[in-house]
Amino acid sequence: MYKTIEGQMNAQNLSIAIVAARFNDFVVDRLVGGAIDYLTRHGMDKDNITLVRVPGAFELPLVCKKLAEAGKYDGIIALGAVIRGGTPHFDYVCSEAAKGLAMISLEKNVPLGFGLLTCDSLEQAIDRAGAKSGNKGVEAAAAMLETIRVLEQI
Repeated sequence: MYKTIEGQMNAQNLSIAIVAARFNDFVVDRLVGGAIDYLTRHGMDKDNITLVRVPGAFELPLVCKKLAEAGKYDGIIALGAVIRGGTPHFDYVCSEAAKGLAMISLEKNVPLGFGLLTCDSLEQAIDRAGAKSGNKGVEAAAAMLETIRVLEQI
């Protein structure tokens, strides 16, 4: 027989940081609301949530890295929305932000919920922030929480 390790979706007694981009805040605020709602419904005290605002998606990795190094948080959720425009700027921002966030999680051993929307249109972003496609802030919070609880068992 084999042993299975699975994370229980219990947010009690954890300290979480949410890093949210101000750019496209009409979308990002919905992601933040979804993440906070998910965490509190799973037992987290709102006093154990720290919300940090940054200018945009490109700044997410640096601030997440500093939070991870501080050693005060069991997990971090990065939330932002980049919407494709008429220039290659979209590709650079999305690529570098995603690489930076992945690197931080691996190097700092802190579970990081990835909630950076990379959308072709405003409609897609709104759909992913609580409309037709669910709320990706909720999904980022859930992934981070489950990862915390899995790592505790390893």
